[in-house]
Formats: sequence, structure tokens, C-alpha cells
Amino acid sequence: MIVSKENIESLIPQRPPFVMIDNLTASGEKSTSTSLQVRPDNIFVEDGKFREPGLLENIAQTAAARVGWISQSLNQPVPVGYIGAVKNFEILNLPSVDDMLETEITIANEIFDVTVVNGTIKCKGLVVAKCEMKIFITKT
Repeated sequence: MIVSKENIESLIPQRPPFVMIDNLTASGEKSTSTSLQVRPDNIFVEDGKFREPGLLENIAQTAAARVGWISQSLNQPVPVGYIGAVKNFEILNLPSVDDMLETEITIANEIFDVTVVNGTIKCKGLVVAKCEMKIFITKT
């Protein structure tokens, strides 16, 4: 684990109750991984299931954690990013309360302030959701 739950907010602009990642587990040049334990008080839990907006936000925050990690290593402020587009969003199963999610994003393309990532969320070793996401990064 690179960054634990106690310090994850240093990498992303989101704040509770909107934080959808717990730990930064790995980060390299082209991929980043995070984990999240689905809690019953999560704002995206409904009827014991972690709903679609939470899954998308989990992927987006994994991408944000990558940028935050890089920015911190360069002693630069953590920038804010915005979801510009989502393509091929597929949900195979909605995770339940207490499930541990493992999310990985891989960089498909980076041009100027636009990053395209492929995101995959796994639970118990099985893919539960995936998509392609275009993210716009604002310069601070």
C-alpha cells in the first residue's frame, strides 16, 4: 500500500462524504490501483448495494489519485479533474455492503490536459464494472 485511508484525501480534491477510495495500492507510469471497502453509510449505497454513480466515481477518483500522487512527488499542488465523457460503461454486478473493491485504471491516451483511462473494478477477483473515461485536468 502506497497511501492509506488516513492520508488518501491528500491526493484527491473530494472530501467526505464524497470520497470513494480508501487506499492507493499501486501507481506507475501507465496504471494506478486503489481499494475501497463498501460501507453501509456510503452515500451511494441503496438497498445494501453500491450503486452505479459510486462505481463511476470510484474509477474517477482512482484516476485522480494517480495525478495527485504524481503532483505530490513533484512538490506541486494537486489539480482538480472533471469527467468529460464515459464510454462503454458496463456493470456486471453491483457490489454489496462490506465488499472490498479493487480498482485499476490504465492510461489509454494523454494529450495536454485530457486523459483517457480504462477503468476496471473487481470484487472477490471478479470484474463488477468497467468503462472508458475521459478526464479533463485543470491547471492550478
